[in-house]
Amino acid sequence: MMASVDVIVVGAGVIGLSSALAAQARGLSVLVVDRIGPAGGASVGNSGAFAFSEILPLASPGILYKSPKWLLDPLGPLSIPPAYALKIAPWMYRFWRACSPARVAQSTVAQTALMDLSKAELAPLLELSGTADMLRRSGNLQVYEGKAEFTASLPGWQARAAHGIAFDHLTAAEMTALQPGLSPQFTHGTFTPEWYSISDPKQFTLALADRFRAKGGEVRLAEVTDLVPQEGGVAVRLNTGVALLAGKVVLAAGAFSHLLARGLGDKIPLETERGYNTTLPTGAFDLRMQVTFGGHGFVASPLATGVRIGGAVELGGLKLAPNYKRADAMLRKAQAFLPGLDPKGGVQWMGFRPSLPDSLPAIGCSRATPRVIHAFGHGHLGLTQSAGTARLVADLLVGARPRIDLSPFLPQRF
Repeated sequence: MMASVDVIVVGAGVIGLSSALAAQARGLSVLVVDRIGPAGGASVGNSGAFAFSEILPLASPGILYKSPKWLLDPLGPLSIPPAYALKIAPWMYRFWRACSPARVAQSTVAQTALMDLSKAELAPLLELSGTADMLRRSGNLQVYEGKAEFTASLPGWQARAAHGIAFDHLTAAEMTALQPGLSPQFTHGTFTPEWYSISDPKQFTLALADRFRAKGGEVRLAEVTDLVPQEGGVAVRLNTGVALLAGKVVLAAGAFSHLLARGLGDKIPLETERGYNTTLPTGAFDLRMQVTFGGHGFVASPLATGVRIGGAVELGGLKLAPNYKRADAMLRKAQAFLPGLDPKGGVQWMGFRPSLPDSLPAIGCSRATPRVIHAFGHGHLGLTQSAGTARLVADLLVGARPRIDLSPFLPQRF
C-alpha cells in the first residue's frame, strides 16, 4: 500500500493543527484525523493565554508545600477524587521526585528554552494562519492576599528577572488603577506586560483548521485505534475499519495520546488534569486583562465571547464523571474577589489537560520508529507552547536540526 499523504497528524487541537500548518509550510501533504473535530478538547475551553513568563514547572517544592492544605479541600485548587487516588499513586510518586531542587532547575532551563522558541514563533504562526488580529497584549495581573503571600512569590519573580522577563510589583492603589473593581483583600500585585492572550481560544483553533483546509489539507473525523510501523511508512488504523498509510505520523491527541503511544512500546506516564470553568456573558464584569488568583488556583480571563472563570487541577483521569461543584466554587470565589461580577447566564465546561509528572511535554520520536513523532503532554501550556512545538515537529519531519535541545523532552526520558 502506497502512502496516501506525507504526514498524518492525530489530533485536531491547537498543537495538532499548528503542527499541521507548519508541516504544510515545509511543502508536505498533510491529513489531520480527530475523533471529534477541531477544537473538540482542551483547546476549546482554556484561558486563552500565551503565558510565556510561566517558566517555572508545576512540579516544584512550592507546590509540595501547598498541596497538603489544598488536598484537604475537595473543591480547592488541587484535588484527587478518592476513587482515583490509588490509580494515580505511581504518577504522584514521579511528580514528587520531579520536585527536587536539582530536577526543578533542569526543568526550568528546558521550559525556558521552549517558551523562548514559542514566543519567537508566535508571530510567524499567526501570519501563516491569518489570525494576527486575534492577538491581545493586555498583560496579566497576579494578585496576593497580604504581605506574606506576596513575599512567598518573590523567589519565582527573581528567577524570571534573571531570564529578563519584565514585570512590575504593584501596591493596592496601583492595582486598582490598572484593574478597577478588585476586592480590598488583595493588598499586593505583580503585573506582567508581555503576557499575551487570544480573543477566544475556540475561534482561534477553528481558524487554524480553516486555514489548513484552505491550503489543501483535510480534517477527517474518525478515532485512531492503532499506529503500526511498516516499511516506508506508518499504518494508521481507524475505528471505521479503514487503514491509512502515511510517510510519517505526528501524535498530538492530547490526554488520549499515551494510549496510542503504548501500542508502539512507549510507556509514557501521562495523566489528566481535569480543568473546570464557567464562561459568563460579555459585560459580566469590566475585566481589562487576565487576573490570576494564584493562592486559589484560578484565573479570570476577558474573552471576545465573555468572561471566563476557570482553572484549578483535579487529577481524576478520563472516565470519572465531571464534578461541576468545582466550577461553582470558583465562581463563588470570583464573586467575592471581583465585587460587581454578574454570575448569571454562565456556561460550565470541563476539559482534559494532558500532564506529565515533570511538567514538560513529550516532543520527539517514538522508540518504535522515527516515523512517529510525539507532541503531547503540555499540561496548562498547550496554547502557549503551540507555535514552538509546531516548529520543532516540522524540523523533525524534514530532518532539520531542532532549534532547541530536545533531550529534556524526549518521550524515552521516563
